[in-house]
Amino acid sequence: MKTKTIFSLKIITLFSFIFLFSNCTDLDEVVLDEVLGENASNPAGALAAAYDRLGDRTFVDHSGVFSLQEYTSDEAILPTRGSDWGDGGKWRDMHEFTWKSDNAIVVDNWNLLTNGITRSLTAIQSIEESSITEKKLFLAEAKALLAYYTYVTLDLYGQAPYRDPMNPSAPLQILKADTQIDKLITDVEALIPDLANLGEQQTHHGRFTKQAAYGFLSTMYLNRAVLKDRYNATSNFNFNEAAVNGTGTDMDRVIYYTSLLIDSGKFSLESDYFKNFSRDNDNGKELIFAISQKIDYIRNGSNSFAYVCMERNQRVSAANRGTNAACTTPEFYATWDGNHDDPRFNQAYQYADGTWFTNDGTTPSVPATDIIPKSTNLPWFHFTRGIVAGPQYGPILLPSGSLEMVGNRIKVSPLYMEKSTTTRMDFTPSLTFKNPAQSVFAQNEINQGARIFKYEFDPEGGNGNSNVDIPLFRLGGIYTMRAEAYFRKGATGLAMNDLNILRTSRKRESLYGNAPGKALSSIDETKLYNEIGFELYWELYRRPQMIRFGKFDLPGTAKPASQPYRRVFPIPQSTIDVTKEFKQNQGYN
Repeated sequence: MKTKTIFSLKIITLFSFIFLFSNCTDLDEVVLDEVLGENASNPAGALAAAYDRLGDRTFVDHSGVFSLQEYTSDEAILPTRGSDWGDGGKWRDMHEFTWKSDNAIVVDNWNLLTNGITRSLTAIQSIEESSITEKKLFLAEAKALLAYYTYVTLDLYGQAPYRDPMNPSAPLQILKADTQIDKLITDVEALIPDLANLGEQQTHHGRFTKQAAYGFLSTMYLNRAVLKDRYNATSNFNFNEAAVNGTGTDMDRVIYYTSLLIDSGKFSLESDYFKNFSRDNDNGKELIFAISQKIDYIRNGSNSFAYVCMERNQRVSAANRGTNAACTTPEFYATWDGNHDDPRFNQAYQYADGTWFTNDGTTPSVPATDIIPKSTNLPWFHFTRGIVAGPQYGPILLPSGSLEMVGNRIKVSPLYMEKSTTTRMDFTPSLTFKNPAQSVFAQNEINQGARIFKYEFDPEGGNGNSNVDIPLFRLGGIYTMRAEAYFRKGATGLAMNDLNILRTSRKRESLYGNAPGKALSSIDETKLYNEIGFELYWELYRRPQMIRFGKFDLPGTAKPASQPYRRVFPIPQSTIDVTKEFKQNQGYN
């Protein structure tokens, strides 16, 4: 049962609701020109609003940070599919590396993130001026959120705004990634004593705790070399520079903070990998810091990461459908060659009566006994999870508005594309464009592309709503960071050990005898890179991974070889036009 709110207190839920829908800062009023303090009358509400920006599109919608971190990578592409997803080319720009400073995705995400900075600064001011019992804890959380929004903005745009929240006439400051990364690290390290341990002081994985700070610090140390030397033409980053605090190197600090999490006893790896991304993952064992979602709580949660891949004729119930947008690329699919038996690749579903849906045409029907929520009285069909390719099977929606049945069971049939009704729904791993440089499909080609069904499609409450909590830091990712740090220090045996812990802890479904993943017998940089992708695909981390490993500038499907300046996005021209303190990033006009 998902019962927690942001602070696990009904009164604060009420405060946040009132705050969000009456006093909340408009996205157009980002910190660049807003006078802080106008929304600072309620500390709990102000902090709730700062948290809320995480889950209000920014990190849960495919048009948010996902589009910058994934659609620019080899893991994801959103082509124009016949009459759909043209939208002025804004989606294609991401993968074809043709974005400019007026691209709607670039502009919108800048506004979302800088609004997160504004909300955090407002929360800091409100808490500082209060005498609430939780002052020390709330202030640490607000400052941690400020650091998090600032870091993501610096990672993506190279610059971020800041204004002293305690000085109404303070000038706008422009922070730069290469110099600010060290201060962010020291700031977050200084917050640790005042943050709660996860589970104490009414905290849960939806709040910024000590453990969230450890995950965040690991991430900043792992990427510090890149942020300090973004335009390095050879991608020869100095990952073993002396750490900010003078104790060891950056990689030593990654190992230190990841080990605090791994050795804490608070978390353990899920044997069922896909449990981390299911509608009941709020009680999962791996989540360190996540965006808590609940249908009927303020925004009803977001199903975007599941919805964006599923075809319109793929229906988990008679009330839901997909949208046939994004897919993965042939390059990423090929990294799984020889690893299709990895428990993280995909997973068939078994119904309570023993029926397996294996998506290969051998399942004629499934029971209609899974009903979510029960008040709708609609049966729930479960598609294969993970990376899905080849001909697709599932229920057909009848003109009456119900799923086709055979007796009291849901009939499973070969599926065809909704907007090209003679085109078999065959998700080909290959992508064949008429113009290889432009990701545009004709209407009868819209079936192409292997899909990512990693996040469970929640049938409750409509196409876009979900109870699935979205991980920002989870234990599996912590192991990959430690493995990479070990590898960059030359400790390849320890790196392989961490990767093998991940591999062998995950188990296949009982259809395959609950077989664990197979251990690696050797490791090199390519294997390490691929293993990180196996564990973290579709989780908003691929672009930084590609940059660290020197892969981001390489050509790929519908992507030309690119210059290092593309490792950051441009500052929106609309911002530069009204804020003289900003100067455009290198390479952009």
